[in-house]
Amino acid sequence: MTLALAPLLALFQRIPHDLIALLARIGIGAVFLRSGLLKWDGWADGTTLALFREEYRLPLLPPELAAPLAMAAELSLPPLLLLGLATRFAALGLLGMTLVIQLFVYPNAFDTHATWAVALLYLIRQGAGMVSVDRLLGGRLG
Repeated sequence: MTLALAPLLALFQRIPHDLIALLARIGIGAVFLRSGLLKWDGWADGTTLALFREEYRLPLLPPELAAPLAMAAELSLPPLLLLGLATRFAALGLLGMTLVIQLFVYPNAFDTHATWAVALLYLIRQGAGMVSVDRLLGGRLG
């Protein structure tokens, strides 16, 4: 049985890091960017602030501070991921947000947050891959 699986396992080993990293960057970047854009859309009418006051209720930060900080992070870090610029640091920031969301906002959504964490941890460990600004800069930023 093991001999029969060897060619398939060898094929799996040939999946390039660059493809995995690109898909991870696009996938998790889109999740957080979409969230940031929703917060931006709800800023003028107070929906975003109401969400932080009534649903998110972070214990350590007042909603008036947490809402703009979260929105700023979700509008700045995902574009860095999508470009592959300072990828490891952008992924670290989003991993921190993921942990806050898991611990304080939606503790019953571990399945979703674990999926996000896997992509972000992969990027923190392995970097952006060849298709990235980081690579063009010689890997100096991540």
